[in-house]
Amino acid sequence: MSRPHILARTATFSVMLASFVLTGCGSSSKISAPTLAFSKVAAAYQESPYKTDISERDYKTDIVEGRATGARPGQRIVLYANTDGRWGVCRQSGQAFANIETDGRWKATVHLGIQYAALLVDPTFNPPEQTESLPIVGNGVVALVVVDGEGAAPVLPLPKTLNFSGYEWKTSTGPIFHSGSRNSFDPANVWTDERGALHLRISGSPGKWNAAELKLTRSLGYGTYRFQVRDVAQLEPSALLTLITWDGVGTESNRHELDVEFGRWGYLDNTNVKYVVQPYYVPANSVAFRVPPGLYTHSFRWEPGKVTFSTVAGSGDTTGGRVINQHVFTSGVPSPEGESVRIALYVFYQGHIPLENENEVVIDKFEYLP
Repeated sequence: MSRPHILARTATFSVMLASFVLTGCGSSSKISAPTLAFSKVAAAYQESPYKTDISERDYKTDIVEGRATGARPGQRIVLYANTDGRWGVCRQSGQAFANIETDGRWKATVHLGIQYAALLVDPTFNPPEQTESLPIVGNGVVALVVVDGEGAAPVLPLPKTLNFSGYEWKTSTGPIFHSGSRNSFDPANVWTDERGALHLRISGSPGKWNAAELKLTRSLGYGTYRFQVRDVAQLEPSALLTLITWDGVGTESNRHELDVEFGRWGYLDNTNVKYVVQPYYVPANSVAFRVPPGLYTHSFRWEPGKVTFSTVAGSGDTTGGRVINQHVFTSGVPSPEGESVRIALYVFYQGHIPLENENEVVIDKFEYLP
């Protein structure tokens, strides 16, 4: 055989061999995506009717177990329980993480909830302490599995979506903590009338109250937020109306929260309106005052490092109406992130004067001006 033919056959064989090696390496290097599974699930939280006087530290606990497949060294498990409308981290001896054994098994303590979630995360992942929506796979979350608690869980009314003042809102449902009190929220207590005004109601009877809440389905950021509210002087001392911006992810001290609060916090003779920049326990972060019966427009202008709250008689703004109160906060003002407007009417169960009757408020209009 001539030398050119030998070289050609040798070259062809070398290409085939390289192709085989590369193909074989590519096939052997394919690794299945990591997976998580529960092998032991905790019981569902079944307390019904929900207590109103418990704190978030009072939840019962149980053990869950599972297995992680394909986890890399250093990766850990984060456990969440869905209770009171939020997912909360289940800490292990003060830590947010549970370790994975060499055989892939893991074991952890959870506080009882309706659902449980296990996340396989990278060492640098910082889990939110509380969140309305679980983190998704990506940005440090490698795998995720969600299971229902064992046994019968409370049946909650379905949330609903409605339009108010040209914006889309979603109602809250089930038990949720607000201002240290646990309320049960019913979507039936939120509606708009034929003129487009928003109605919120506390329904039921003593010991069986159902509250009302809705939230804007998107974040608006810096700008002016204006609420035209009918007379709230008739609210009982333990009924609270709040108009706020609030982030569903984070902790209570990091919610990008600005509040206009209406109510007397369970006292007969008390102020009935409060402006708040969270955290509320900083004395300079709140201003309380009293407004007489009537229609008022309450607003706040949110700017970088500054927020100006105003209350004006009637349906006008600060340029055309009688200003009842105005206050500028420049300390601790949050920046926008994932917050949205929340409107809620609920019961303050820590008050001295318990709620006796159903209560209702009407908000004629909401405006946002960039």
